[in-house]
Amino acid sequence: MGQGPLSGVKVVEFAGIGPGPFCCMLLSDMGADVVRVDRKGGRPTFKNDIPARGRRHVALDLKDANDLGVALALIEKADVLIEGFRPGVMERLGLGPDEALTRNPKLIYGRMTGWGQTGPLADAAGHDLNYIAISGALHAMGRKDDAPAPPLNLVGDYGGGALYLAMGVCAALYEAQRSGLGQVIDAAITDGAASLMSVIYGLRASGIWTDERDANLLDGGAHFYDVYKTKDGKYISIGSIEPQFYALLLEKTGLTDDSAFAMQMNKPEWPALSEKLAEVIAAKTRDEWTALMEGTDVCFAPVLSMAEAPFHPHNVARGAFVDVEGLIQPGPAPRFSRTPSAVQGPPGGMGAKAEQILADWGISARPS
Repeated sequence: MGQGPLSGVKVVEFAGIGPGPFCCMLLSDMGADVVRVDRKGGRPTFKNDIPARGRRHVALDLKDANDLGVALALIEKADVLIEGFRPGVMERLGLGPDEALTRNPKLIYGRMTGWGQTGPLADAAGHDLNYIAISGALHAMGRKDDAPAPPLNLVGDYGGGALYLAMGVCAALYEAQRSGLGQVIDAAITDGAASLMSVIYGLRASGIWTDERDANLLDGGAHFYDVYKTKDGKYISIGSIEPQFYALLLEKTGLTDDSAFAMQMNKPEWPALSEKLAEVIAAKTRDEWTALMEGTDVCFAPVLSMAEAPFHPHNVARGAFVDVEGLIQPGPAPRFSRTPSAVQGPPGGMGAKAEQILADWGISARPS
């Protein structure tokens, strides 16, 4: 049994890709016992598949009556079910919410999709980029003279998908303690991505934000909130929004006496001020700016590559990255004072046989 605030919670995960596995990684890190149902004969988890860490695995052919019985037995014992198939797939397998909740009325049934269980696009294929495109998020990101910039798949799959499903699971588990009843969570990435944009939609409604990219406070339009190239071809990030932080930025860059920078919020001047600040930043290397600004109230950080980030002193001091059997990876987050989270094991399972896993869940033998 894992440590963490979800210790003792049993999760059955039907193997998928993207946000479903990432959600289950979060639940596992927080102590849940996650048993992943893999497709029998399917591709095994590869050793560097970090979101697959902390699982135990049972391989089943869900079209086989005996293996379907195993899946139903797991569902009967589980507190949470996570699946990421297209709408209707679990129902056709005989594992849909009606069947599952009849057998286990306290079950939290988490459904992870891009478009949601309902709506005109529910049955269509899609990926992260498509889901954030209809939320307004993709249009808002990137430089004004170029196409919107894909933000990896962080905003959709993991931000709007996995995190919202994990929050929903925790909320539903809490409610089930009072009601004694489970429920279905319809976690759509389109919904979550739109929700993540709540602040920006509020700013737009207030006339503070426009639909033009690279022209607003937080999208690179402001000279004091942007990424700048340094002398050595690397980058630094500046986020000096508050007046006192902006004053310190001007001091550190030697621009205090330049009257052009006096009116920080004079939006029409932002492009010209960005060009002038870029020239100053380009005169020093990233390390030189780091030595001058890091740890001050400028609101500064060097832009690190993935090769560099695990070794930054702040990340090292906090243990933000961990080494699990030689694979350096982000550690569990957030931090809990009394019930700390932990990586329960590497990707690919912890070596237990299916029969032992079933026995641990109180399933004495494979149903026939």
